[in-house]
Amino acid sequence: MTAVDDEAFSCLMDSVDPPLVVVTTAADGERGGCLVGFHAQSSIDSEHYSVWLSKANHTYRLGLRAQRFAVHFLTAQDLSLAETFGTRCGAETDKFADLTVDIDEHGVPLLRDCPNRLLLERIAVLDDGGDHVCLTTRVVSAVSSGPFTPLRVSDADGLEPGHAAEERAVAP
Repeated sequence: MTAVDDEAFSCLMDSVDPPLVVVTTAADGERGGCLVGFHAQSSIDSEHYSVWLSKANHTYRLGLRAQRFAVHFLTAQDLSLAETFGTRCGAETDKFADLTVDIDEHGVPLLRDCPNRLLLERIAVLDDGGDHVCLTTRVVSAVSSGPFTPLRVSDADGLEPGHAAEERAVAP
């Protein structure tokens, strides 16, 4: 087996340029949210969606205790939300402080400025040893305001993450 060519891998991943989402959740009276670039539909019948949370994030540790999540699909005009949820540490600051937020019946924060969203219920957690953990979920509901242009990873290139991948938690 040959070693991975990092430059080739980066080139291939740059061509994918996935849309960015904000994942929010709550557990034990605490709320959290983070910017996520790794996410995808993972079943058609029944509808499942998977999101990968960085082990360096406060939302990851909170998400291990949570059962419900919201995935907010960002539009091309939502770079400031991407900055809020991607560059700040939720353990040190309230990312929701200056936002209009509704709370669903399970305590999950819903960003009113992001009308395109999925509400999810956790099915499983997969930790394969990488720097992200996969949450497989069942889609409870989907809401859309209609077609939109998504904010993509390349649109947020200049954002500095709130944590480096090397800061990942060894244990939750």
